[in-house]
Amino acid sequence: MNRKTLVLPALAGLLAPVLAGCGGSTGGSGGDDTIVVGTTDQLIADSKGPAPLDPAYAYDTGSWNVLRQTVQTLLYAPRGGKPVPDAAKSCGFTDRASQSYRCTLRSGLTFSDGSPITVEDVKFSVERLLAINDDNGAAALLSNVDAIDTKGSEIVFHLATPDATFPFKLSTPAAAILSKKKYDGHRLRAGFQVDGSGPYTMKADTEKGKATRIVFSKNKAYRGDARLRNSKVVLRIFKDSKDMTGALEKGEIDIATRELATEHITGMLNKPKKGIELTELPGLSIQYLAFNTNDPSVKNKAVRQAMASVIDRGEIAAKVYGSTAEPLYSLIPANVLAHKNSFYNRYGDPDRKKAARILRAADITTPVKVTLHYAADRYAAKEYEVIRDQLNATGLFSVTVKGSAWSEFRTAGKRGDYPVYGLGWVPDFPDPDNYIAPFLEKDNFLGSPYRSDEALALIPQSRRQADRGAAIRTFGQIQDIVAEDVPVLPLWQSKHYVAARTDVTGVERLLNASADLQLWELGKGVK
Repeated sequence: MNRKTLVLPALAGLLAPVLAGCGGSTGGSGGDDTIVVGTTDQLIADSKGPAPLDPAYAYDTGSWNVLRQTVQTLLYAPRGGKPVPDAAKSCGFTDRASQSYRCTLRSGLTFSDGSPITVEDVKFSVERLLAINDDNGAAALLSNVDAIDTKGSEIVFHLATPDATFPFKLSTPAAAILSKKKYDGHRLRAGFQVDGSGPYTMKADTEKGKATRIVFSKNKAYRGDARLRNSKVVLRIFKDSKDMTGALEKGEIDIATRELATEHITGMLNKPKKGIELTELPGLSIQYLAFNTNDPSVKNKAVRQAMASVIDRGEIAAKVYGSTAEPLYSLIPANVLAHKNSFYNRYGDPDRKKAARILRAADITTPVKVTLHYAADRYAAKEYEVIRDQLNATGLFSVTVKGSAWSEFRTAGKRGDYPVYGLGWVPDFPDPDNYIAPFLEKDNFLGSPYRSDEALALIPQSRRQADRGAAIRTFGQIQDIVAEDVPVLPLWQSKHYVAARTDVTGVERLLNASADLQLWELGKGVK
């Protein structure tokens, strides 16, 4: 999931979409301007996760894609990446140290039920997030807030330490402005209802604790920066990419978003469908292996280094994802400021002899037995089978693969049950900090026991730099530390594809720099 004045130059080349398709459309799914969007992101409310759409709990792409449409934040980060005022009239640091941040609220703001919004609601919302501090949630994004002052239409956030990324954090759904009437200050709100002041109101259709369809209707009370190009969007939730692309081809939906399977993307690229256009959009998400560095099987970093020495990222991308993925040799993607190929610099091309030397020098008995875990209902089994085969082919490892349901997998990973497991990361905001801090800070979202005193000292140092270019050297040092210690092992970064019927406009603006949906950008008509 940046800087008050920063536009990341590394993103600029990504903002021109790549199109593949064939003209001529029979239209999508209705006689008005309603747009039907498909997704495979599941929204489930059960005993393990009762509040999928509460900003104090939600911290996954599917939930944030709903919240982005329905709640309002002081700032929001549109497609260019730079935060701009939304509920706020203006915002800015009041000091050179990036430690005091003031916003002035727009006048006349109301929640969708007509209740006025004040700076006290903003304060309540941030304090509620921090008070609930749910294990699953994004409270860590705003944990640096030390105190909040309000006066009239102004609110001032006093930060415990300097943080030039704070404007970006205020633009995430974690900082959603909520009503005291609808949300308890100390308890999560269960279910699928969201009450906010964003561009849309919403109504969810559910079945057995799962959302199947969400109807977004234009919020006539919305006062903010976003310009709505439609009055209604229906989000249909599909079981998988096959069902979603089938619905698109039949004209039942207008757009297929995440997550299109590789075979469906490749099929559309190689054989375009009449009336459907495939658009490549900025891709900033990454896939990696996470290690429980306290687990006996991988506790010695020589084991993790040996794995880094033989895993072939290019083969993973080619065999499993084709043109939709690119090998990644750092936590920071290649198209984000401060990227450095630290893992390639440290380990080079896959090399069994190098891995053997590392293990031998550390007196590690081979083959090293390891179980590799993944979420079977979220990630491709073939990816982890390829990794298993690569490691086992060296004779240095004896790897087994085990898949679990996401609801079980995520909890078990944070609990430390898995020695090695695969995960993806979609940034909260497009700054190198958001690819580093969530993995390395003490309260990291992985629940990892790994600690590097050097990295922990460098992270706050990088946040003092309002000019993000000045922090490149610091981020380079951190990436080198990660490559040396291997608490996580980057694998690949993705490309985002959206398939839409050719009468849909605004597809190239659909995703912001963090790959979140901006449904208000969509319209219908002749391009």
